[in-house]
Amino acid sequence: MTDPSSYRLNHTMIRIKDPKVTLDFYQKTLGMTLIHQMENSQGKFTLYFLDYLDKGEEVPGTDESRRGFVFSRRGVLELTHNWGTETDPDFKGYHNGNKDPQGFGHIAILVDDLEAACKRFDELNVNFIKRVNEGRMHNIAFITDPDGYWIEVLARGFPSE
Repeated sequence: MTDPSSYRLNHTMIRIKDPKVTLDFYQKTLGMTLIHQMENSQGKFTLYFLDYLDKGEEVPGTDESRRGFVFSRRGVLELTHNWGTETDPDFKGYHNGNKDPQGFGHIAILVDDLEAACKRFDELNVNFIKRVNEGRMHNIAFITDPDGYWIEVLARGFPSE
């Protein structure tokens, strides 16, 4: 017997073209930590697992313990790189879900100060889909990662306008 009340969302996977560029974005721009990497030489792909660590939290040292760490957490982002896409001039990129036909929409991150985070993203030349002061909702922004996936940015606690 299984108890669905014990189920938890572990991770979301998106495909990426160039791991160097995309990992740099998620680690340096968004502040995530690479907590595990798995290569599959037979399938010619690499999986990169990123997450936000709590203060003082550390990634385990061994491959086996990191794998257990990944698959016991909530809200992990898995980036899947199919080898060769980064150098293939004919590669058109992946569908981000926001073009027709629509499907996947976005991931969301919480920040401590929405205005300051958006100012920082501007300074880093991050692409904005929606700025805080645009549209009807002035308590969210949308940016894109290097592969065109949308990222909703909102303040922790999602304060009303």
